[in-house]
Amino acid sequence: MTHALLPYADRPYRLGVGLVLLNPAGLAFVARRLDTPDAWQFPQGGVDAGEDPETTVMREMKEEIGTDQARILARARQPVAYDLPPEVADSCWKGKYRGQSQVWFCALFTGRDSDVDLATAHPEFDAWRWCPLAEVPGLIVPFKRALYEAVVAEFQPHADRLAAQAAGGR
Repeated sequence: MTHALLPYADRPYRLGVGLVLLNPAGLAFVARRLDTPDAWQFPQGGVDAGEDPETTVMREMKEEIGTDQARILARARQPVAYDLPPEVADSCWKGKYRGQSQVWFCALFTGRDSDVDLATAHPEFDAWRWCPLAEVPGLIVPFKRALYEAVVAEFQPHADRLAAQAAGGR
């Protein structure tokens, strides 16, 4: 039996998390989506029932990039939401949501690059790289760009601090 979709404007937001993962040089982890060529993003995902956002972000990291070798540095001051384009919203998450409201975290990667393994049980990415945090919004699908700009602005001081430490405090 098929259920009628709620009108787009009446759909709730799915609760999720996102992760700005920085390496010790202050560069950000981004991965290219399997389902959207040329679209890159940070690890992110939905909060399961009864799960707190801190637990979710570490679970999603492990599920999406094969490692949870990280230490949380900061949590965003407030959740940030994005709307899916209506035609995408109708097919994504069975049409139940209009987008996501995400709690964002910034974490320091404590592992080695070789710990990253995109060949997970349910692969979402086919490539990854470290890049300057400020460059990430230009790699993102347009409907998420404003969210990424806000997240980058909030966590850029952490990237700058790490970069300065890596350069010997210069």
